Amino acid sequence: MVTDQQRSQDYCECITAVKQYIREHIDEPLKREVLAAVAGFSVAPFHCIFTAQIGENIADYVRRVRLERAGRKLRMGAVDITEVALAAGYQTHAAFGKAFKQQFGLSPGTFRQLDCRAATQLLRKG
Repeated sequence: MVTDQQRSQDYCECITAVKQYIREHIDEPLKREVLAAVAGFSVAPFHCIFTAQIGENIADYVRRVRLERAGRKLRMGAVDITEVALAAGYQTHAAFGKAFKQQFGLSPGTFRQLDCRAATQLLRKG
């Protein structure tokens, strides 16, 4: 018989594998079906387990990871915000700016002007 603790540990390991897969494939389309397969579940149970373990659904998690990476690119001196937006999966500078501001409370341009410590703290909160 599987205990709740064993089940929770198994879920944690599955979600860890999914998070690793996302980091390794962040530039690619990340379909729910593929992520669920990485975890070893069908889509519906995967969605419930991921949300319960992480505290946000898979779409929100992927969006946040992409925006955090975009923030790091901006801090490293990426010159063209539109290129950063496209790399983060946004079709326009405006859509990226809106999502970035919603996530971090600042526009990408304002974020880029922060000192290193403030930017790092903001990215960690995200």
